Amino acid sequence: MSTLLRGLKRYVKAGDGSLELTAVVTVTDDGGSSGRLRREFDVLPPGDIRNCMVALSRDETLLTRLFQYRFDSGRGLKGHSFGNLFLTAMTNLTGDFSHAVTLSAEVLSVLGRIYPSTGANVTLEAKLVDGRRIQGETKISRSPARISRVMLKPRKPKPLNETLEAIAAADLITLGPGSLYTSVIPNLLVKGIPQAIAASRAMKAYFVNLMSQPGETSGYRASDHVQAILDHCGVPVIDVCILNASSIRGRVLEKYKAHEAQPVPNDIGNLTALGVDVVAADLLRMSSGNPLEKIRHDPGSIAATAVELAQQGRRRKRKVAS
Repeated sequence: MSTLLRGLKRYVKAGDGSLELTAVVTVTDDGGSSGRLRREFDVLPPGDIRNCMVALSRDETLLTRLFQYRFDSGRGLKGHSFGNLFLTAMTNLTGDFSHAVTLSAEVLSVLGRIYPSTGANVTLEAKLVDGRRIQGETKISRSPARISRVMLKPRKPKPLNETLEAIAAADLITLGPGSLYTSVIPNLLVKGIPQAIAASRAMKAYFVNLMSQPGETSGYRASDHVQAILDHCGVPVIDVCILNASSIRGRVLEKYKAHEAQPVPNDIGNLTALGVDVVAADLLRMSSGNPLEKIRHDPGSIAATAVELAQQGRRRKRKVAS
């Protein structure tokens, strides 16, 4: 999501105020700095929220860099980012994580609104195809066994009213790119969110990941991603599927293959059979000759696609209203 937001920020900065952004971020992270803060301070995990705030910050200033600064030494500090500690401190001061996010976003002059998908302290649970159940986002993402379904504990936590209002007002609602079972779907397990998306007249788009994730989506085609989302929601939440049309090759691909990750196949026929339209474009960002480079979406390309879809969504809403 931070990649998409970073690209969309350019339109907000250069625009006339007609483009407004709202990011709804999952709060199931239990690893690294976020996991430690959850356990020690009983707060929602700040890491993913922090990344989105930095992506939407008005300028890459010293303060923005400070939010991303990670301590590499110090008892109790090693591994923590300053932004995570700031959000935790702000939560303890205000007594409300969502309010802490709003105030922190003001400090960074964020060009948009950012909400946690729920204010509840939820845990992600997965049922595997072999019948076993595992708890915790970190364990789920590392499991070599195929995932059958994911759930939240407690079940059906409530969303923020602001999230439902943003969904109702949107011209475009995007899902992804991001980890299917540990990033995208958890947002859709919050009570009322799938139904609000289905009821919205906005364009609903899913940005398919470029690469599979070992264990989590090994062997998945684009249609398998969409089917998993639909199975968890029970209502139609995708109008159009966004695929990368450019070829992925080079030394970096060999590095991914060594970790059993492959490009996600674009099985357009199966997507069409699911009743989903398809948009294919060159969405890849690669740097030549750098074996340490990761395969990522290009922020400018996916943002341009999103803006075009938002314009279509706005026209569609106006047509229905008239």
